[in-house]
Amino acid sequence: MLIETSNLRKTYGDTVAVDSLTLSVPKGEVFGFLGPNGAGKTTTVKMLLGLVRPTAGTVRVLGRQPGDPTVMGRIGFLPEHFRFHPWLTAAGFLDLHGRLYGLSAGERRERIPRLLARVGLADRANSRLADFSKGMAQRIGLAQALLNDPELVFLDEPTSGLDPVGRRQVRDLIRELREAGVTVFLNSHFLSEVEVTCDRVAIVKRGRVVRIGTLDELTGQAVEVEIRATGLTPELMAGLARWGRVNSEFGVLTLTVESEEVLPAVADWLVQGGARLYALAPQRLSLEELFLHVMAEEQ
Repeated sequence: MLIETSNLRKTYGDTVAVDSLTLSVPKGEVFGFLGPNGAGKTTTVKMLLGLVRPTAGTVRVLGRQPGDPTVMGRIGFLPEHFRFHPWLTAAGFLDLHGRLYGLSAGERRERIPRLLARVGLADRANSRLADFSKGMAQRIGLAQALLNDPELVFLDEPTSGLDPVGRRQVRDLIRELREAGVTVFLNSHFLSEVEVTCDRVAIVKRGRVVRIGTLDELTGQAVEVEIRATGLTPELMAGLARWGRVNSEFGVLTLTVESEEVLPAVADWLVQGGARLYALAPQRLSLEELFLHVMAEEQ
């Protein structure tokens, strides 16, 4: 495993930022780490990078303690909020970081043009970073994260500020990294992007992992059922809650259940209660719908 944590915990005074976090991420996996603001995602990444010491628990990255110099040279990192040197050109910025990584002049000459082309900035090599748009700054950040040919890459909101073409390029880049055996630890608010790029996903709430698994495992567990019926009394509506979460918006009644196996019992309940049932239409939840459901229901 490239990342392993066990009961990882971080507190700041009386505030628990991360609580009993246990994860395993193998080589070559694209792992999505999702949660609302304040869920502990950034604190977790900082502990994995050795920037913050855990209060309790254990953590190993590439088989060693986070922050170990022999490990850090094999990791790439794109933070969500970064400030690059505005007076440098794109090529000069990457050259500086290449020297910090200890890359030879020959390695820098080979890698920098290749990476600039890879992120769509080949024609801006000599442009100053001060003149870059938010999307262009995001691209140069991606190039910096890949400069050392890392085994493990942490990407925090990598598509922030990018247009649809740029987001597609990032998706393709992540797939290329997976095919090359690189492990990607991805944090993104664009859940549709996560859905098409990640092999597994962890959903975090209040510092704890509340769901984890492959996308099929996670989205296959919950089914949203549209109910079309007349004669629904308050008692019948309240009784539906025994099978799942009831929601009624814009005249559409839905019931979120864990399995389609409960639908015959739901139908019997409605009909025997005097409702006239026209349809129970189940649909698998998208990752975004599941995320919203977990945020609303999970304790």
